[in-house]
Amino acid sequence: MIFNKDTAKKTAEVLLQINAIKLSPQEPFTWASGWKSPIYCDNRIILSFPPVRNYIRETMGKYIEKHYGKPDVIAGVATGAIGIGMLVAEYLGLPFIYVRPDAKGHGRKNQIEGFIQSGQNVVVVEDLISTGKSSLNAVKALKEAHVNVKGMIAIFTYGFDVATENFKEAGVHLNTLSNYENLLEQALDTNYISEKEIKTLSEWNSNPSEWNAN
Repeated sequence: MIFNKDTAKKTAEVLLQINAIKLSPQEPFTWASGWKSPIYCDNRIILSFPPVRNYIRETMGKYIEKHYGKPDVIAGVATGAIGIGMLVAEYLGLPFIYVRPDAKGHGRKNQIEGFIQSGQNVVVVEDLISTGKSSLNAVKALKEAHVNVKGMIAIFTYGFDVATENFKEAGVHLNTLSNYENLLEQALDTNYISEKEIKTLSEWNSNPSEWNAN
């Protein structure tokens, strides 16, 4: 679920402006999974643009306050959402922790870094949702630490059906600032892409694992 149409379009606009999201239907990218993709998203770039990071921080912070009140802790998902999560926690004046993909193999062998207590209310901050597996892995670790995960808030989602199913199955409420549908609308409105390219981008989104640019 997105916040609202205005927020979704504004977020898409700023992400395209700073090249946090790149659309290249003619020369697709290759993801770590091996998927060919006409889109690449790296929201860590947001941290290098103060006006954009402030917009993201305040929009997320205000949403959390409105829908969850003030949780006890903000949790970021490593590594992409550590910086964003910390900014949101600072905006709200809350403690911050982050969750690794796996427990460290040395030292205290933590998967959750920072101070957390059983029974505390946590909102998870994520930068990007694809299938949702890594995000929900972080939620699983938090639940195993006996904290109450109120929900997750992310900057952007590709809107894959598999992600919707994964979050539904896990019983985790997800909200995002923007999504793929609004990104394409904004890109078309600003002549970033053509009508012909919209068709290619839409075809990829409907079946990303099988899509081939050729």
